[in-house]
Amino acid sequence: MAASKLQRTQTRLAYLLVLPATLLILVIYIIPILFVFLGSLTDYTLVSDYYEFVGFENYKKMFGDKAFANALNNTFFYAVLFLPGAFIISLVIAIAIQEQKQFRSVLEVLYFLPVTSTLAAMALVWAALMDSGQGVINNTFQLFGLPRVNWFGNEDVVLISLAIISLWSIIGFNMVLFLAGLTSIPKNLYEAAALDGADHPLDKFFRVTWPMLGPTAMFVAVTSSITAFKLFDTVAILTQGGPDRASEVFLYLAFLEGFEYFNMGYSAALSLFFLGIIFLFALVQALFSDRNVHY
Repeated sequence: MAASKLQRTQTRLAYLLVLPATLLILVIYIIPILFVFLGSLTDYTLVSDYYEFVGFENYKKMFGDKAFANALNNTFFYAVLFLPGAFIISLVIAIAIQEQKQFRSVLEVLYFLPVTSTLAAMALVWAALMDSGQGVINNTFQLFGLPRVNWFGNEDVVLISLAIISLWSIIGFNMVLFLAGLTSIPKNLYEAAALDGADHPLDKFFRVTWPMLGPTAMFVAVTSSITAFKLFDTVAILTQGGPDRASEVFLYLAFLEGFEYFNMGYSAALSLFFLGIIFLFALVQALFSDRNVHY
């Protein structure tokens, strides 16, 4: 009887301890998402107090909207450009820095500095560097006899330019994550691999480093993917979706619909669709990676 009473007391205490976090999640995440969902079922606009319930008309409109298809295509193309560099370059730099006996701390700080910078402010710096007329990058190209590049005015180049800026801002963060994973690998595994004949750096990487980096690699892949789909600030500051909507990505389209065209109902539907993409992408990637992770 006493044991049962103690168990009930512990259960109540447990619920009380998790109550603040639960309320915080409800207020910050769940309730706002519910309001956005309800808004997506209406034709609410910022220029009128009158609105009607339209059901799933906004979602039907979405799949017939050329701007939606264009934004989705631009977002996926940008992700294809961004993700390999965000993963591979960060991993290579982390391995190179780990091998350094001197100046390792200095190199870590230097590579991590872009993470501490405000991307909105640094985007303006990149705009000056990539200026088609007097930019340092184009002037350097000209010194080597290469043609100038219209980084933000060419439809075929603009997403590449945005990917370069985003890579600069995230490589240091991913590098630190990989360094943490590399540091946690026991040294005796490399010694054992060397005794088995895996003494070449590539053999060590594929037999020891890569399998043991599984959890870290999965985390970096998921967070980098979400970062890729969340592209907004550099587009809003540098290109405003141009030229000719070539850089109009998904989040920027949702912003335009809500705060430029005042179609808040449609903007809410776009936002929820975007949230669904992120959730499904992260879920599939996590499930796939979990089967291939070696702890």
